[in-house]
Amino acid sequence: MSQNLGQQLIAWRRELHQFPELSNEEFATTERIQGWLRSAGIEPQPYGLNTGVVAEIGQGDALIALRADIDALPIEEVVPVEFRSQNPGVMHACGHDVHTSVILGAALLLKAREKTLPGRVRLLFQPAEERFGGAKTLIKAGALDNVSAIFGMHNAPELPVGTFATRGGPFYANVDRFDFEVTGKGAHAARPQEGIDAIVIASQIVTALQTLVSRSYSPLESVVVSVTRIEGGNTWNVLPQTVVLEGTVRTHNDAIRASLPQRFQQLISSIAEGFGATAKLNWHAGPPALVNTERWAEFSKGVAAEAGYHVQHADLQMGGEDFAFYLHNTPGTFVSIGSASEFGLHHPGFKPDESLIEPAARYFSQLAEAALREIS
Repeated sequence: MSQNLGQQLIAWRRELHQFPELSNEEFATTERIQGWLRSAGIEPQPYGLNTGVVAEIGQGDALIALRADIDALPIEEVVPVEFRSQNPGVMHACGHDVHTSVILGAALLLKAREKTLPGRVRLLFQPAEERFGGAKTLIKAGALDNVSAIFGMHNAPELPVGTFATRGGPFYANVDRFDFEVTGKGAHAARPQEGIDAIVIASQIVTALQTLVSRSYSPLESVVVSVTRIEGGNTWNVLPQTVVLEGTVRTHNDAIRASLPQRFQQLISSIAEGFGATAKLNWHAGPPALVNTERWAEFSKGVAAEAGYHVQHADLQMGGEDFAFYLHNTPGTFVSIGSASEFGLHHPGFKPDESLIEPAARYFSQLAEAALREIS
């Protein structure tokens, strides 16, 4: 069965990889997952979702959840494999096809042991992780109701296959996005004294924003402010009236996160006003910091060691993950499993090692059963 299971999961992964779909557009992906579950005798449950699948295995009051994400990214694939993406400009460049195959494998293994399970395992195949909305959609639909613990994974291209890492407490950072517009006064580039140079002002603001990290918060805290887009002007000899800037802020500290919008507005407004301009800030709050439950993080490490993984204590991550929304509602843990890709996540050359899939599926089936026994 081991060889057959591994081959089946890789085949499913490759089919998902060939036909990736963007967030909230995972209609064919949803149909595939539903069909594969039904072929194993696992009936999807009616949660009123447009995309995504929820199913359950087992019986009894004890209930835990396993989550996989199913959406892809707007990236053109360059990996020279026969199962490369057939959808132009869309690619599973984050490995959600791998995550889905892992949890499908865990479902098959759990179904085979259903009569002896000491409770129920709810399977969440979640849409729209990349747009940070899918977890909230499933929570609102009731998919987390009565769940005592939830577990999920991300492949880690920087780790070798066979390596497992997690940590209790803060793990991934929050993901907030900002944009603001600096409005000055346009002028001929040869007569700058007649205008208010929005480009110079925006440049001053970009530099000053870094002082929020270096001078406003403790160097022992993890805070990142990155301006990722600056746009202004449309020709070489005219000073534009407006410049638009966009970027992201990451931290693991809720108090720092809460203080940043006001600090941003104070800083950009003061600089702009000093030059006779204005600056309008828009703040877009994303997922909070992902905070693993200490108890379940240690528990998951123990099961991983028993499953044969080389277990490491994970470093803090500045990336974001909407699994954080689940953990703000329910105890649980999120883990990293090595995928040994030369290129990292969100890269058009991302190529995870498929040999991670079957061992990870077996790990999650063991984890689910052990967690049920722990809570019951």
